[in-house]
Amino acid sequence: MSEASRRSGLFGRGRERAPLDGVDVVLADLDGVLYAGAGAIPHAIEAMTAAQGAGVRIGCITNNAARSDRTVAEHLISLGLSVEPDDIVTSPQAATAVLAELIEAPATVLVVGGDGLIVELEKAGYRVTRSAEDHPAAVVQGFAPDVGWRQLAEASFALADDSVHWVATNTDWTIPQARGVAPGNGTLVSAVHTAVGRLPVVAGKPERRIFDLAIERFGAKSPLAVGDRLDTDILGANRAGIPSALVLTGIDKAKQVLAAAVEERPDFVLSDLRELSEPYPEPKLSRSGDSVEVRGSLVRLEGSSVRIVKRGDREIDLLRAASTLIWKSGRPIYALDVPEELYS
Repeated sequence: MSEASRRSGLFGRGRERAPLDGVDVVLADLDGVLYAGAGAIPHAIEAMTAAQGAGVRIGCITNNAARSDRTVAEHLISLGLSVEPDDIVTSPQAATAVLAELIEAPATVLVVGGDGLIVELEKAGYRVTRSAEDHPAAVVQGFAPDVGWRQLAEASFALADDSVHWVATNTDWTIPQARGVAPGNGTLVSAVHTAVGRLPVVAGKPERRIFDLAIERFGAKSPLAVGDRLDTDILGANRAGIPSALVLTGIDKAKQVLAAAVEERPDFVLSDLRELSEPYPEPKLSRSGDSVEVRGSLVRLEGSSVRIVKRGDREIDLLRAASTLIWKSGRPIYALDVPEELYS
């Protein structure tokens, strides 16, 4: 399958295949996919457990640097998913791998973030500090809910020296929580960037380093990445050449799907993780190329207007049809008149 056809939304599978068909490892994001805050996303744990029962390994890839792999595994186990710490690939692990290419242990590293970063850096032999007065050779920055002005200031003081390396675990602008959407590590990185006038090397999604690390660890031959964000999970999977599924239980919703840039388009769009094991419909493009149907949901492009001809029985199929039509048109969404009911 060519990269262009894979991202177009017209996948040419011939028959309806489930997203999990032929997959040996699911590379699942955590926040917004398996849980939000402390609680599980509805149906997520049951769907992952069913996949394990069918012989699919579940590996988790997270940009959240606040917790160690062991802590994350314990959380998932408490929700009912059978995992080990080695099943968790974290952005601190990717950041430590990036750092090792820049400076050797036991160099001193100033940490902005939580235990997830400290555990991985100390495991690799680095000396960890919280103070710029210790003359660190690098700053590694990741999210933790207690990161405040003092930590950001220490990072800025250290990075005033241009010879000090700066590695960020990720630059997610937001993070889903049980109470809603909150600022993510990208906002904290931006604060330091404003103070020092330079940018970090990024280790986590959407960079491919974390995906390469996961594929190597799990020995994946036919992986599927599952995430809730187009700009990190899906973009990163596309950069790594991995098929991907966007699940609408976290950050990105219908509006973002319809407006997705070419490099951020998933192979599958799912309401929830139960649909991983359900036959996935192939969009049917009309001969004229101006309409797309998915299981009775039919949309048509009339001039610059997207029109709903038939809603069908499922909202997700209507979204699949509309997104395929818009993506195939080659026009940016702002140049089209899109019914509000498609994305509200």
